[in-house]
Amino acid sequence: MKYTAAHWGAYEITDNQLKAVSDDPDPSRIGKGWLSASKDEKSRILRPAIRKGWLEGDGGKNRCRDEFVEVSWDEAATRVAEDLTRVRETHGNKAIYGGSYGWASAGRFHHAQSQLKRFLNLAGGFVKARETYSHAAGEVILPHITGMSQGDFQDSMTSWAHIIEHCTLLVAFGGISGRPAQVSSSGAAIHQTETWLGQLKGRLVNVSPQKSDMPKAEWLSLRPGTDTALMLALCHSLLIEDLHKEDFLQEYTSGWPAFRAYLLGETDGEPKSADWAGKICDMPADTIRQLARDMAHNKTMINVSWSVQRTDHGEQPVWAGLALASMLGQIGQPGTGYGFGYGCVGSIGRSTKNIHWPSLPQGTNPVDDFIPVARIADMLLNPGGLYPYNGEMRRYPDIRMVFWSGGNPYHHHQDLNRLEKAWQKPETVVVMEHSWTATARRADIVLPATTALERTDIMFSKTEPSLIHMLPVHEPMGEALDDHEILRLIAAKMGLEEAFTEGRSQEDWLRLLWQQSQQLVAGMDMALPDFDVFRQQGRVMLEGDHETRISMQAFVADPHANPLQTESGKITLYNETIASFGLEDCPGHPAWMKPVESLVDAPEGALHLISAQPDTRLHSQNDRGSESLSDKIEGREVCRLHPDTARLRGIEEGQIVRLFNDRGAALAGVRFDAELRKDCIALQTGAWFDPVDVDGKPLEVHGNPNALTIDKGTSSLAQGNIGHTTLVFVAPWDRPLPDLTINQPPKRTTL
Repeated sequence: MKYTAAHWGAYEITDNQLKAVSDDPDPSRIGKGWLSASKDEKSRILRPAIRKGWLEGDGGKNRCRDEFVEVSWDEAATRVAEDLTRVRETHGNKAIYGGSYGWASAGRFHHAQSQLKRFLNLAGGFVKARETYSHAAGEVILPHITGMSQGDFQDSMTSWAHIIEHCTLLVAFGGISGRPAQVSSSGAAIHQTETWLGQLKGRLVNVSPQKSDMPKAEWLSLRPGTDTALMLALCHSLLIEDLHKEDFLQEYTSGWPAFRAYLLGETDGEPKSADWAGKICDMPADTIRQLARDMAHNKTMINVSWSVQRTDHGEQPVWAGLALASMLGQIGQPGTGYGFGYGCVGSIGRSTKNIHWPSLPQGTNPVDDFIPVARIADMLLNPGGLYPYNGEMRRYPDIRMVFWSGGNPYHHHQDLNRLEKAWQKPETVVVMEHSWTATARRADIVLPATTALERTDIMFSKTEPSLIHMLPVHEPMGEALDDHEILRLIAAKMGLEEAFTEGRSQEDWLRLLWQQSQQLVAGMDMALPDFDVFRQQGRVMLEGDHETRISMQAFVADPHANPLQTESGKITLYNETIASFGLEDCPGHPAWMKPVESLVDAPEGALHLISAQPDTRLHSQNDRGSESLSDKIEGREVCRLHPDTARLRGIEEGQIVRLFNDRGAALAGVRFDAELRKDCIALQTGAWFDPVDVDGKPLEVHGNPNALTIDKGTSSLAQGNIGHTTLVFVAPWDRPLPDLTINQPPKRTTL
């Protein structure tokens, strides 16, 4: 049997068609559009191309509106090598920004980020990005309050098997559903999140502005962005009704007296009571008090979704959720306590060993500079500017060259009209990409890459028991090459080919990765077959990898022998280190601070924009595939509105509407949703950015919500993105519908 795999599933290949593996109980919807997207000639980049204005020396001013000149691979590789060398010699490697995100392919060898970083490190280094758009606030705050990195905390989270057996009340801030759990980093074969939820015998509570975040749960509707206020009020109710676990707080936390004083209002004159939070959250105070009692009287698991921290002051709900779980005193017990991200990807909480598989070695980056990942526009617009980050005052580098592979910042970044201005600043932008995304259309040199369906690779995934030998399904489109071959061509022009390849063919690299994997699992009392056997079988199942976990179990069993790696060795409810930073937007304990935009004091007619992950694609991948296209209205992304909200504005279902604010405007088709708050509008991320000029202003005509979102850091601590803190207005679009441009490639000529 022949197989291939992606972040959203594993597939059998039969007659050049894909079929989800038979043991997957809930195959991903995303996969239905994968093959059609990969074979779409109108969206695929078929030849290397150079922007006409760059060849003419326009300095980047036409980068967002230009045509391309198609060239040979030799010409393209020469141009990249020469310009990379020019920037290095003139400005140094600190003037090169290497942008890459890890979701381009589930293959272990053809991993865009690893390939690019390996090449750039050999070329003298580059400025890199820290954290992720997914959970940057959590990544920075968790080491301070738990002593663990976000990755280590995720790896140690309590297994679903324990939650199913022991938990009687699961309270999910931001919900838990199979929609985002369609995908897993490094690949997936089986999808179990909905199965696990269905096996839970206890009560499920979805705290969210939309019921669809956890459809089968009891729905507690709250204003978006007010989760921290609700958590604090739950803590206050536990405290004043003497339902908290004082012994646990004394033994396992530090800073409880200071946090207690804040809850009672002793420090600011405002008790964080249910009555106080009810007005902020738009939730009855009695509902809040009763939920606190129910938490105290049940075996309770608190989960905070990654989406909840993609807000202004996003560090706070992560911290407040941990404080709430600490007051309940059930951390370290089977099936209860605290989780960050159940359901955000499909692999979290699986009862398997966490195996950190071998990967392509990237080498060492000689450049030690970095930026928080969501501050790219700030960096490009403010070279040399100062910014605070995690207790430091840092300076933005002066970037002259951007080299991007395996990602689409015009999908995941906020305020794309601002990014348009920033994107014109570098002298050269190089993009390796398989499709004409908005990022590729804004490159100076475009290098056409293959998709995972056009090459051979191996899928290893940390908690996935399946190992897949990935075979191509169709021939490469046009002149597309894989990332390794593209970078090998450039490396050869720079005298780095031998160092980059180490004299190995691509099959040699695959065999080496497999050999290293055999050695790794042998140390875990497991075994893998020879590579040739694996290649013939196509799929191998690990045996003996079953393992369950209970978060912080060892620490709770003996906090003196197993202290946390925090400043106190305990969970920090008041953190002296963070307090010493003196940050107005991130104090030393969990706190409520009104977001920069909020329904709490919104102008009349404003709606809160919910821009969740899509269910028809992974981020913007496969947006031109059949499944994503079939879900659009007149070719536009769908936004959801409560029927009553729509009627007040004269909007009918199926109609095209304009969403707008001071930052931008976007068109979308309307679908009604009676299980969405009336003061919200939902527009999924991932529609390819497609702005046109209307009346002298940019109008995004395809339905990309990041034409509307705010490009601001969560706080001076983490500087994560705040995509879920956005107010918009909506009105019917009563003018002729502008044509899309992303359904055709940009204009191209030949040299």
